Amino acid sequence: MDEEITIIDSNTRNERIKNFFINNKKNLIIGFSITLVAIIGFLLMVEIKEQAKIKLANQFNITIINFKTEDKKTTVDQLIEIINENDATYSPLALYFLIDNKLIENKNKINILFDKLIKETNLDEEIKNLIIYKKALFNSDLSSENDLLLILNPIINSESIWKSHSLYLIAEYFYSKNEKQKAKEFFNKILLLQNANKDIVVESQKRLNRDLGE
Repeated sequence: MDEEITIIDSNTRNERIKNFFINNKKNLIIGFSITLVAIIGFLLMVEIKEQAKIKLANQFNITIINFKTEDKKTTVDQLIEIINENDATYSPLALYFLIDNKLIENKNKINILFDKLIKETNLDEEIKNLIIYKKALFNSDLSSENDLLLILNPIINSESIWKSHSLYLIAEYFYSKNEKQKAKEFFNKILLLQNANKDIVVESQKRLNRDLGE
């Protein structure tokens, strides 16, 4: 008797499943089609991004290779074009190449390119902090105290691995201006950091002991 009931229950369940698929055939086909299209679209988007990355890499490498043979303006234009692509890898590399080779003399133009990377490019947080630090370093010779602090504030107010570098840059800035008390304050902040760069800690301690009376 129990076996017969089990068979009946099984048949009933199978019939319900069969009826479900029959009654919802249209919706199931639509749902499957949408899912399939979404998967294909995603894979296609990944492929397009990968191809765009390869194209940008080739463009960057060719620009660097041809740097010595092409005129300066052509190289600058091509590198700015790469920066404007807002690529997390090659846009920063293009800007660094412009700076390292002094291809743009106007500092305002360089700062505009820095800001484009910082504000418009989808970067890992620490890569963005590195670019902010490099911007401060680039401007440190001519910037006022307020301007330098304004650039570095996002790093100083964080737990970034570049925080000790930023504090050291500001400390050295004040030391170069003979503002020894302010310099001392920032060198001491480095010594209190949990994740400070070890070399920077050593240099900060040397500066405090040798030049700032500690």
